[in-house]
Amino acid sequence: MKAFVFPGQGAQFPGMGKALYEESTEAKELFERANEILGFRITDIMFDGTAEELKQTNVTQPAVFLHSVILAKTTPDFAPDMVAGHSLGELSALVANGTLAFEDGLKLVYQRALAMQEACEINPSTMAAILGLADEKVEEICASISEEVVVAANYNCPGQLVISGSNKGIEIACEKMKEAGAKRALPLPVGGAFHSPLMEPAREKLQTAIEATTFHTPSCPVYQNVSTTAVTEISEIKANLIAQLTAPVKWTQSVQNMVADGATEFVECGPGKVLQGLVKKIHPEAEVSGL
Repeated sequence: MKAFVFPGQGAQFPGMGKALYEESTEAKELFERANEILGFRITDIMFDGTAEELKQTNVTQPAVFLHSVILAKTTPDFAPDMVAGHSLGELSALVANGTLAFEDGLKLVYQRALAMQEACEINPSTMAAILGLADEKVEEICASISEEVVVAANYNCPGQLVISGSNKGIEIACEKMKEAGAKRALPLPVGGAFHSPLMEPAREKLQTAIEATTFHTPSCPVYQNVSTTAVTEISEIKANLIAQLTAPVKWTQSVQNMVADGATEFVECGPGKVLQGLVKKIHPEAEVSGL
């Protein structure tokens, strides 16, 4: 069985999507439609902008979404047996399996990006990658820092977990992780504590937007970050999507469940190769490729 997986924030690169735009009439039309919906020419930033310009959350998230979704829509015989997306990529996955229309997915992504940016300004916070410690140990250390917000945010693959929280909390946690034997405890260049309780203001705004959006019955199951299991029920998809901003991205568990349900081939749909690498670390026997 073939699983299509969609990357999140961090996969962007200058020039992304340009070849797609130039080689496909359908892609060009979708990119131009996106420019209209967003009210600015995101294609100018994607194709000719600097890495710094692409790093702004209100640009990054729609840019990665557009690259992923337009790639899926212009791939002949695109027919996944299951889909999943890492954080932001979950919205790309939901357009790819027909749960959301292209326009609705893009509007939600943009509202999500703006809401997250605002939440970052309300609560100055950050994230850090922890390498070489068992998940349970990372969770235990996070829980021990009671005076600050620090939580496990991204279960990327065995031995690679990202934590999220207040600036002070992450600083304390990194020291404790190193003392506990972590190979690396690396603060990340992000402007906020994504997938933590500090994203509550963004979750509330996104909930309003999601509840006002039309969802359709998907063509195949989605393995969502919050639940990690196959979901096709619209009400459940919505609830998981709303919870996602303040809950951890359980990528390791999602891939393990996809494999248990029959996935043998994983195709990364979007910029970069990050998810291909993670899938191989989670399940070395999997066949991985990218569009």
